[in-house]
Amino acid sequence: MSELSANAAFKSKAHFEILDGLRGVAAMAVVVFHFIEMYTPHPDDLIAHAYLAVDFFFCLSGFVVAYAYDDRLTQMGLKTFFKQRLVRLHPLVVLGTILGLLGFIFDPFGNQIEAYSTGKLTLLFFASILMIPYPIIAERAFNNFGLNAPAWTLFWEYVANIVYALVLHRLKRVWLLLLAIVAAAMLFYVSKSAGNISGGWSKDNFWDGGVRVAFSFLAGMCVFRYQLIIKNKLGFPLVAVLLALAFFVPYRDSWNWITEPLLIVVYFPFLVALGAGTVLNPAHQGICRLSGQLSYPLYITHYFVLWAFGNYYAQAQPNHQTLAWVIPSLIIGQIIIAYLAMKFYDLPIRKWLSPKKEEN
Repeated sequence: MSELSANAAFKSKAHFEILDGLRGVAAMAVVVFHFIEMYTPHPDDLIAHAYLAVDFFFCLSGFVVAYAYDDRLTQMGLKTFFKQRLVRLHPLVVLGTILGLLGFIFDPFGNQIEAYSTGKLTLLFFASILMIPYPIIAERAFNNFGLNAPAWTLFWEYVANIVYALVLHRLKRVWLLLLAIVAAAMLFYVSKSAGNISGGWSKDNFWDGGVRVAFSFLAGMCVFRYQLIIKNKLGFPLVAVLLALAFFVPYRDSWNWITEPLLIVVYFPFLVALGAGTVLNPAHQGICRLSGQLSYPLYITHYFVLWAFGNYYAQAQPNHQTLAWVIPSLIIGQIIIAYLAMKFYDLPIRKWLSPKKEEN
């Protein structure tokens, strides 16, 4: 199959617009959580478990990738597959890194730049562009991608896509299920050892990210392969509320180690099955589409402002009345930045890099 015909075949498949909408809900939860996290510890967070949105992303990705490519990857070929995934994901990785570098250099409330030479910054920048973990910034808790912390999930997303293309798409579904069960056991082990499943982002918990993506990506694939899609009429608003409820589960040290893996192993695959099977009200089509389009740029570009906010909070120690308008204003600003990044950067670049339509 030629690259043009493979691309056309991909576009001919039905699109799960409600899943796009849920992706947007999860991305917004992550952004809100990160701002709150800057000034209050986990147990007191209003949205304590929003970091588990990453695991929902991974599960969603496993479902969507299996749906989109299981029946055509062999004909398409690895080169075309990897090119399509790079075109979809990497332009915003580059933009997030550029914004992260600019934020690091020009942060009005921070002076970390003074501790790093031009050579180190250059190495940081290109390591991030090439998706090579380089955790050297102590002031940022040794994030694996110090200029743009959320890129750690994209690293594991790339790993999952490579393993999918080389191995997973060839396996019978029973083997996928067995692998998912093993990964689930590892997830419970990580949770029991660490007390939570929030790792993957720093040098000290790097491999936790591998366990997280292993289970959730496989679980998403299993939902598709076993056709566990649950037909229902809940619609986008109700399924979105069900997703949001997971993020508001309180953080309690005594039983958190069991709560989080249960949410990931049972609840998130269930939500993907619900979201894929529910009926889309035409009135919600626009919000689902926009939510899906904004989800990735919002997620991958929000950290350059977040670091500046953290430094501002550390210096100024603003009261709750001030934070009540500062944080919403910054989040609205992040949404605007995400929209501009999507409209004037990501979509045009992806269109330019994708195969051109055949002339009639």
